[in-house]
Amino acid sequence: MKTQDFDFFLPSELIAQFPTKQRTASRLLHVDSNLSEWQDDVFIHLPKYLRSGDVMVFNDTHVIKARLFGKKDTGGSVEVMVERVVDNRHVLAAIRASHAPKPNSQLLLADSIITTVVARNQEFYTLRFEHKKTAAELMEEYGQLPLPPYITRSATTADEARYQTVYARNPGAVAAPTAGLHFDAPMMEQLSAMGIIIAYITLHVGAGTFQPVRTENIADHLMHKEIFHIPQATVDAIQQAQRNQQRVLAVGTTSLRALEANASIHNGQLVAGYGDTDIFITPGYRFQVVERLLTNFHLPRSTLLMLVSAFAGIETIRHAYQHAIVERYRFFSYGDTMLIERKL
Repeated sequence: MKTQDFDFFLPSELIAQFPTKQRTASRLLHVDSNLSEWQDDVFIHLPKYLRSGDVMVFNDTHVIKARLFGKKDTGGSVEVMVERVVDNRHVLAAIRASHAPKPNSQLLLADSIITTVVARNQEFYTLRFEHKKTAAELMEEYGQLPLPPYITRSATTADEARYQTVYARNPGAVAAPTAGLHFDAPMMEQLSAMGIIIAYITLHVGAGTFQPVRTENIADHLMHKEIFHIPQATVDAIQQAQRNQQRVLAVGTTSLRALEANASIHNGQLVAGYGDTDIFITPGYRFQVVERLLTNFHLPRSTLLMLVSAFAGIETIRHAYQHAIVERYRFFSYGDTMLIERKL
């Protein structure tokens, strides 16, 4: 398939620059892929689409302060975006500079952290922090929250709370699992009281989630790897739901990708444990775990738009997005959400 098949025009004013005042105040577009129908609603009504025994799988990754600014040893300015913490001293990062830094050169980040450029692999650099504190500690102290590139303002202290889910607990992501941003503590309590089974996975979202597909044929696109963990309790909850013919709802594409990647590795069965994945879900993919998906509206020509098109059908998503634009839904990380019934 062609990347241009997943392009669309989005008026810039529909790109949400700020979150809603309350987490649950966004709109919700319910999309039934099998009937090719959709219904305008609001997120606070999400519970009416659920029933006791359903499993909802949330991504509990915590967004780290992955953006650092500094200078090269030659004096030029640099911006470092950490993609992954490798160990206590090393990180994998993208670097923006007028001239690419060379291996074995040094950077001074935040006027405090001497950093050695160890190696480069395509667009990512391995950096070593020359400091007694760990990389994670230094980023927390000196880093800035990495808001997505389409949010055209600097991060504020308010973003440090709102660009984080209320259940985030495992640091490692450089972007939020944005479908989860709509939930607050009372909503989570309401779901549990209804008999909804709340389960968690961890997938540390990488900056590649914002990258458009630049190849003409989508089959030529290479995904970046992301680390995930699926606990035994989540495997047990999903297997119990499947035995009881209950439904599995992935909260966000990251939860879906972790579950489907794990099942693909293990011949259709979920197995608890750690892994990494570069799974690229496109139309024609056969889903093995997830039946329902809660997700925000995605970028044109993006891997996530291709994923939801695989889940719901290309034409269904194309028409649903056209409807959302006409009805002035808010797009991307701080925008509105969709609840999609998988096309069977």
